[in-house]
Amino acid sequence: MTGLEHESFPPPGIDLSHPSVARVYDYYLGGTAHWEIDRQFAGRMLRDYPMVRPIARANRRFLHRAVRHLVRAGIRQIVDLGSGLPTMGHAHEIAEQIAPGEVRVAYVDSEPVAVAHSTSLLRETGDPARQVALHADLRDPRRLWSLLAGSGVIDLDRPIALLLVCVLHIRQPPAPGSGSTADLGPSLTAEYRDLLAPGSYLALSHVTHEGVPPHCEQLLADAKERYAEAGIDLIYRSRREIAGLFGDFALLEPGITWTPLWHPEEGGPDDQTFPPEKANEALLLAGVARKEPRH
Repeated sequence: MTGLEHESFPPPGIDLSHPSVARVYDYYLGGTAHWEIDRQFAGRMLRDYPMVRPIARANRRFLHRAVRHLVRAGIRQIVDLGSGLPTMGHAHEIAEQIAPGEVRVAYVDSEPVAVAHSTSLLRETGDPARQVALHADLRDPRRLWSLLAGSGVIDLDRPIALLLVCVLHIRQPPAPGSGSTADLGPSLTAEYRDLLAPGSYLALSHVTHEGVPPHCEQLLADAKERYAEAGIDLIYRSRREIAGLFGDFALLEPGITWTPLWHPEEGGPDDQTFPPEKANEALLLAGVARKEPRH
């Protein structure tokens, strides 16, 4: 299904001079949608820091548990921003386990390979009336929302579960011509919160440098340096800064916590990547919050 064996002829718009965040993450998760430049970068990270792979898997399993929890809570629409490649279960596959035939899902990514593979997956196993993959820029929420409105899949007037999982610690560069050099994460997240209908949820995970074990500090420092050399700027936030990304949304229990500790009861038999006493080795904090109706 990958279609990546013709590496000398990448599809238009794909830059093979630098590794891609989505394709490197796919490699960490054990996928096949990557090129040699991605494998070299990811392979060096895994050689020096083997724990990167369980960190990535713990994050992916947080997404699975969040989807299960929110579908059980009545959510029937999911928008996965920065959805990446279809490795270790896409959101619609998890939702189908809980509410078959009921949940509508839109995947949105700026990486052409991610969109192409999600489209291929949906063509093979999905329902085009309920699932769609869109190529869009996270930095333009209004246009992205317009694409969702025109997709025929998502009703923007009804509650949505908006997923920003493992996205916001990649510093978003300014849109071309804007001249801005500020960290766009908080402002972008605020705009998406404003766009969501009441009763919607925001689920996100984010790398932190706060509260991690001492033996993980070198990993964080080296990752920042290596990704920067590849043209990818990582930004680590404190627990307070990550909580701030939820604005005035009401956090679900247990609040902001390490990815393995967010509702572990929603996990499967192979879900325990880190034992509870070592959950901070997962390096990502996560949370889910609800947009309450305004009175």
